[in-house]
Amino acid sequence: MRVTNLNPDTAIGASAWLVEVDGHRLLMDAGIHPKRDGREALPLFDRVKDLEVDAIAVSHCHHDHVGALPVALRYWPKAHVLLTELSYFLAERVLHNSVNVMKRQRDELGIKDYPLYSHDEVDEIEPLFQGFRYNREIEWAAFHKMRSGFTSPTVEFFDAGHALGAAGMLVRGKKESLFYTGDVAFHDQTILRGARFEDVQAEVLILETTRGGRQVPAGYSRAAEIERFSQALVEALKRKAAILIPTFALGRTQEMLALLALLMRSGRIKSQPVYIGGLGRVFTEIYDLQARRTHRQHANLLLHEALNLVVLDSQQAREMRLSGGRLFVLTSGMMNEGTASHDLALRMIGDERQAIFFVGYADPDTPAGRLKASRPGDKFLFSASGGEVTHRCQVMDFDLTAHAEREDLVEFVGQVGPRVVILAHGDEVARQWFAAQIARRYPKTKVLQPGPGETVEV
Repeated sequence: MRVTNLNPDTAIGASAWLVEVDGHRLLMDAGIHPKRDGREALPLFDRVKDLEVDAIAVSHCHHDHVGALPVALRYWPKAHVLLTELSYFLAERVLHNSVNVMKRQRDELGIKDYPLYSHDEVDEIEPLFQGFRYNREIEWAAFHKMRSGFTSPTVEFFDAGHALGAAGMLVRGKKESLFYTGDVAFHDQTILRGARFEDVQAEVLILETTRGGRQVPAGYSRAAEIERFSQALVEALKRKAAILIPTFALGRTQEMLALLALLMRSGRIKSQPVYIGGLGRVFTEIYDLQARRTHRQHANLLLHEALNLVVLDSQQAREMRLSGGRLFVLTSGMMNEGTASHDLALRMIGDERQAIFFVGYADPDTPAGRLKASRPGDKFLFSASGGEVTHRCQVMDFDLTAHAEREDLVEFVGQVGPRVVILAHGDEVARQWFAAQIARRYPKTKVLQPGPGETVEV
């Protein structure tokens, strides 16, 4: 078995892994790097462009795992695309939105490479998508190879609990097996239940390491963090604050909407409109439509019925009156320029009456990251278009992650019992923590950290 890391960066970037087993090749994920622009954001497809790829399997529909799929299919147009049945309903919408974002960035930032693909191209590749249930073995080898006497390896999706449709993938060959965690949450969230990886065993494990650099604080519990968030929300609404919760459109938006719906149902906060973005509304409707297919809590909680959801556009974000207490759950989570959350935050930061509640990661080099790093009274550069602002509003940060804690992932290594662990999807500090822990607890397990474009024999 050979595994090639096609991420162009040594940290979290454009997720893409090429696996060769029994003479067949499977591309696992085809993401876009969230901090690079143009073709620099793509996986290193050119390194393996002369190899035949039989199929592409997508772990989930976040941009850093699926955003380069149309480009991958230019390299390997005969490859069929395998997704979970829940991701099948999301992928096309995610890719069309990517085209819209890239067009806007081309016009606003002058990125000549954009868009990397077109709406027409997304429409043309959609017939290649195949959706499958969790826990079903799927033969993925090219048909002409099977006719030549080859036998097909299989891939099986396991519910990863990270976002709707997210999966870990178990690849089985004649003698070797590999499990790729993708992004995984072992804990229950407000809607989604934790990963169902209980029976996974494999010789090779590709392990996400996102939170390897973060030690869980003493006394932390998700329930206590939700209570802290709920109490802060109640207090802010009492003083008639507008409250902005910047989120990612897929996953984090729906989790926060569910929490708001439960707080309204219990009477802790009054029923009132919740302003969201258009893409967040689309994904929320899919969460509702697929509720019965999803391993989730509150199966009967349909967000579009439980809440009065109002789609907010950028112009409204710049002009809407903020007095009287309003709830905004808006993309983007990083407050990127040109988004409603950026424009609304720009109005709120200098107003001590208002509140901005972060519920997920914000890259330090983004407007959201710079706001989180500032202190009340600080003057700082929010963004190129927003300029310098003075931090006067209430800013709070709540750890409601959709990624597994590092200790749980180390325990998972012991459950899987691999000969080899390949560390992925984390920065240098995170990966080194995992390398040290695995060496200490499982000394017979080999740890590999292939660099960009590097192939390892496992």
